[in-house]
Order: sequence, then structure tokens, then C-alpha cells
Amino acid sequence: MTSLSACSTADLTTLLGSTGNATAAAEYICTRFTNTSDSFTNIKYAIDNTYLLFSAYLVFAMQLGFAMLCAGSVRAKNTMNIMLTNVLDAAAGGLSYYIFGFAFAFGVPSNSFIGKHHFGLKHIPSQDFDYSSFLYQWAFAIAAAGITSGSIAERTQFVAYLIYSSFLTGFVYPIVSHWVWSADGWASASRDIKSGSLLFDSGAIDFAGSGVVHMVGGIAGLWGGLIEGPRIGRFDRSGRSVALRGHSGSLVVLGTFLLWFGWYGFNPGSFLQILRPYNTSDVYYGQWSAVGRTAVTTTLAGCTAGLTTLFSRRLLVGHWNVTDVCNGLLGGLAAITSGCAVVEPWAAVVCGFVAAWVLIGFNKLAEKCKYDDPLEAAQLHGGCGAWGLLFTGLFAKKQYVNEIYNLGGSDVRPYGVFMGGGGKLFAAQIIQMLVIIGWVSATMGPLFYILQKLKLLRVSREDEMAGMDMTRHGGFAYVYHDEDASSHPPAGFAMRRIEPNGTIPAPINGSSNNVV
Repeated sequence: MTSLSACSTADLTTLLGSTGNATAAAEYICTRFTNTSDSFTNIKYAIDNTYLLFSAYLVFAMQLGFAMLCAGSVRAKNTMNIMLTNVLDAAAGGLSYYIFGFAFAFGVPSNSFIGKHHFGLKHIPSQDFDYSSFLYQWAFAIAAAGITSGSIAERTQFVAYLIYSSFLTGFVYPIVSHWVWSADGWASASRDIKSGSLLFDSGAIDFAGSGVVHMVGGIAGLWGGLIEGPRIGRFDRSGRSVALRGHSGSLVVLGTFLLWFGWYGFNPGSFLQILRPYNTSDVYYGQWSAVGRTAVTTTLAGCTAGLTTLFSRRLLVGHWNVTDVCNGLLGGLAAITSGCAVVEPWAAVVCGFVAAWVLIGFNKLAEKCKYDDPLEAAQLHGGCGAWGLLFTGLFAKKQYVNEIYNLGGSDVRPYGVFMGGGGKLFAAQIIQMLVIIGWVSATMGPLFYILQKLKLLRVSREDEMAGMDMTRHGGFAYVYHDEDASSHPPAGFAMRRIEPNGTIPAPINGSSNNVV
């Protein structure tokens, strides 16, 4: 496209000779070339924006997955409450991210800590961002808030959800995403060289948000769960763990598949554009190939983690548990999210295998520490997200890092330790992990503590025991019976036995009904 738009009338006039019409012909030809170049540019913008919009739709569909997963993981008496909080995450998060969040995250030009332009989407669309960019990033922001809601389920006041969700999506999360994803962010692997040098000459690679999204949501949920304390009955008087099982394995499986489906917008969509060649001799190879590879690594990590959890839990507890498998699979997806674009498919299998054991280990630790998380959100998203950052620093491939992050530069970027790339990228990943833990702890921890002191965080003991659907939301989400009433005969009804000789025995329990 550059060659098309670089048409020179003077050069063409020289080539066409000194005829009287040479100048007019040169101008006409250059005009046609310029128009063709503009058309190609418009087509590229249209394709890339359409790709980003459809990715945003997929990521937003994950909210439905979160809702189903949360609903199935809690007891029936709190279904309405947890469903409403998922709706609230999207609604409150939408307004707060529109007013403040997007500007704090991507308001360039800015400093390395926080963005300072595009409040209320002012000056958008621009050369840097279109409306599709906001929609995509908003879907990410509310995903982080949805993670946190799972950790504090079944015992949290509704007003607390309103406050923390707006604060997380409008301030806490955008700051982290600015650090790692903005061209001005201090930890960004895509940092504009005019804004300063890269962290360890590398920058932190968190392609789709193992740290930015999953760790932020997981660590926030950890503090909420710690400050609130466990649900009533989760641990007995001797301190032993008591399982408070969710009421619907079917909803858990449905939510898991919806989340898995949405992850194909979460990870491959994070390229933000698809029509970009890599200037290699292979015309069939470009960013579209990297998008496909990212979908494959995402799939393999989730599959491996799910199967590893299945057999590991079978050996540990003696049975096959679908909820454990679903959580393990999601842990693998959360872990691969950081390095999905820069690792080989075989490395994704390693990522998923380790992620399953990370989740199992953190669940054991949570039980020993008497930490209660109904959805294992802190362990899954916080723990597996942290492993994902470290994994990227170990397994990132040189070729893929340079294709995605070098952006035409001549220098070779640091890559994974196990791939021969030295320790600079790994060091940047550790710094990102530690800073996220510190930032979220310094912001969300005090917020939950203040809410607790103001008696705005946890519901009363009576409300918790009765269930918040009845006490706070006007009734249960649906009629729920522990046993199917239709399997019991009505009063006075009794089955009677036909003897081989054709005789009929006396009625059972005095019943005179003769039913075969």
C-alpha cells in the first residue's frame, strides 16, 4: 500500500516523455493510484474493526458464562442474588468504564502511570482508537469484576457489589491495563520508545490478561473473602472443612462451555487486528496465522488442565467430579492467556498441566487457612494467572515475540528462558506479578475493610441462613425441590403384587385400590 500511495507526478512525467499531455497523464495515473490506496486502507480498517467487534461480542458472552457458573456453584437459596450481581457488573462497569476507565487505561498521550485523555470517549474515533476499541476493552474490564463477585458470593450485601464493581472497573483495573497494554505504560512490551526504555529491555508480556484481568480479579476477590470471612457452616467448630456444594452441576457445565467459547474472543481477539502481514517470503503467513495459532494454544491448555484435574482428583478423593474438571479447565485457560500468542502448541500442554496442579495446591492451602471461596475464583484466577505470567517468561519463542512486539524494529527482543532467550523477560514477568499483587491489595483491601467497618459488606446472620433470594430479592429464583414430588404416589395409593397363581394378596396398609 505504501508503494501505491507514493506515486510522484514529476517522476511519471519524466518517464512519459516531453509530450504535451505527459503532465496531465501523470496526474491522472497518480490520482487513480492514490484512490486505490485509500480504498485498500479503508478496507483494512473495516476488516480489522469488524474482527475486533466480533471479538468483543464473544468476550461479552463470557458474562453469561460467569452468570451460569456462579449460579450453579452456589446454593439454590442464593441464585437470584448471584445472577443479579453478574448483571450489575456489566451495567455499573459499563458506565464507570465509559466515564473514567477507558481514559485511565488508554488515554494517550499520557504518562507511564495513568492515562489522561478520552474521558467519556471524547475525541473518539481517532487514528488510534475507534468505538470498537472501547467495547472490547469494556468487556475485559467487567470480566475482572465478575471474577471478584464469585469469591464473595452468598454473604455480601448488594450495595457492596455496586461500590466495589464501579471502583474496580473505573479505576483499579484501568491503571493496571495502562501499565501493561498502553503504548505509554511503564511495563508495556509495546511501549513507544519516545515514552522511555522498556522494562529490562523487554517489557512484560501479558498478551490477553493472565495478570491484567485474572490476577486483578482474583486478588481483589481474595481480599474480599478474607475480610468477610467464610460462609456460615463452611468450617465446623473443630475447624474441619464442610462442603457447601452448589445446587446445579448442569449450570456449572453450561457456564464453563460458554466461558470456553468466549475465550476465543478473549485471546485471539487481543491481536486487535487481523489484516497485517509479517513481511516474510511466505505470502500465506501473517497475523491471521498467529490468530489461529493462539486459538490452538488456548484450546490445548484448557484441555490438558481439565484432563489433569480429572485424574488427579480421582486419585486424591476417589471419584470423578465434573465441577473440579470444569474449574481445572478454566484454570488452564486463565494461565495460557498471558503467553497464548508467543508460545508453541506443545508448550501450551505444559502450561495446562502445571496450571491444574497450581489450582489443586492453592485449594488445599485455602482449606488449611480456612479461606472460603465458593467458586475458587482467587485460587483459579489469581493463582493460575500468576503461573501464566511466569510460564510466558519461560517458554516465549523468539520468532513469535519479534513478530508481535518488535513492530518492525531491527533489535531482537528478549524471549523465554527455556527457549534460550535469557532472563530479562522472566524478570519483567516477576515484576508485573508483584506489582499487580501490591496495587490491588493497596486499593481493594482498604475498600473492603472500610465497607466492613461501615457494616455495608456482609449480610446479617439471619439473612445468610435464610438465603438472600428470599430476604433481599423478593423470592427464590425458581421453585426448587430436593426430591421429585412426582415420584411419590398420592395418599391412599399403594402398588399391589400379582402372585404367580393369579391370586391377589390383601391390600397393603389398608388400601382398597387394586393397581397393577
